[in-house]
Amino acid sequence: MKNQTYTRDIKLVPIGNSKGVLIPRLLLQKYGFNQSIVLEETDEGLLLRKRDDEKLSWKDTYKAMADEQEDWNDFNIAIVDGLDDEEVEF
Repeated sequence: MKNQTYTRDIKLVPIGNSKGVLIPRLLLQKYGFNQSIVLEETDEGLLLRKRDDEKLSWKDTYKAMADEQEDWNDFNIAIVDGLDDEEVEF
């Protein structure tokens, strides 16, 4: 399925010495825009996106880690690397 691009004409509105755009409520909800967004200038034009520094919940973090399906087998070897040669006193 091909991604469709929807276009809309939006007017620039005066805000002090600047101009602003009004983003329809449905788009704000669809993309999860809350208090602030990032405006990025790209070769293709302007890009509006969510901030990357929004904190994930523990549940969302765990889900994102599970989706990566990383292989942690090498980590188990690194944990005990070099400990076999030393006596550990408790």
